[in-house]
Amino acid sequence: MVPEERSLGGGKLLLDFPAEAVARLTISNPERRNALDHDILGALAEALPPLAEGIETRCVVITGAPPVFSAGYDIAGIPDQSFEADAEALVAHPFHEAMEAISAHPYPTLAAINGHCLGGGLELAVRCDLRVAAKEAKLGMPPAKLGLIYGHTGLQRFIEVVGVARTRELFLVGRNYDGERAERMGLVSEAVAAAEVEATALALAAEIAANAPISMRGNKRAIETLARNPVLSDDEERDLVELRRSCFASEDFREGIRAFAEKRKPRWTGA
Repeated sequence: MVPEERSLGGGKLLLDFPAEAVARLTISNPERRNALDHDILGALAEALPPLAEGIETRCVVITGAPPVFSAGYDIAGIPDQSFEADAEALVAHPFHEAMEAISAHPYPTLAAINGHCLGGGLELAVRCDLRVAAKEAKLGMPPAKLGLIYGHTGLQRFIEVVGVARTRELFLVGRNYDGERAERMGLVSEAVAAAEVEATALALAAEIAANAPISMRGNKRAIETLARNPVLSDDEERDLVELRRSCFASEDFREGIRAFAEKRKPRWTGA
């Protein structure tokens, strides 16, 4: 039974299930070019944990209602008299919470960048495991042009994705790049024509979701640990060794081997 579409965050975040084991979250704030406000950020933080339960959803796509992905933080409407407190509160609390929810999601996440993706919108995309972008989209980080010193957790994500040199370029120059240049920089996995972004992203998400749940969760956890800890502590190394060993006792590993030998689609149970 296909779950019903849901409207979250006062209608600014839409949840649907466009393919088997794939959930899609669509930012829908067209009057503000899909800018990220409290409603959207809170809804993102709340929507992701339930999608991690069981194996019914094994890949999450995040996109924007056309023609943009997201213009970033919604700080333009904050009044001058409360700007310092309100701007810091938006960036420090709901934004951080939403970004951490994406990073912590145990199954693969995929950003379908169907249009301009700037500032906080680009960090949201970078928090995802993979990114597909429209060739025509503009991707960039404007903090240098706004007087903003970016949060260290966000900067760390960019360093992990594109390295120190490209992160310097993004944050110190402040240019926007089209999808093809972003692909060459390693900022996105693939750049395609705007009309093909949705189909390309959903095909990739369906391919991902067809994989073994235990493998995706385990490999994602191991990659995250290694990315954050270039030198492992003894406890971290033991945890990763045990994580790998755990798959050998799983029914899904046996099922994967049988299905491969029998040239058929595996029937995953998550056990």
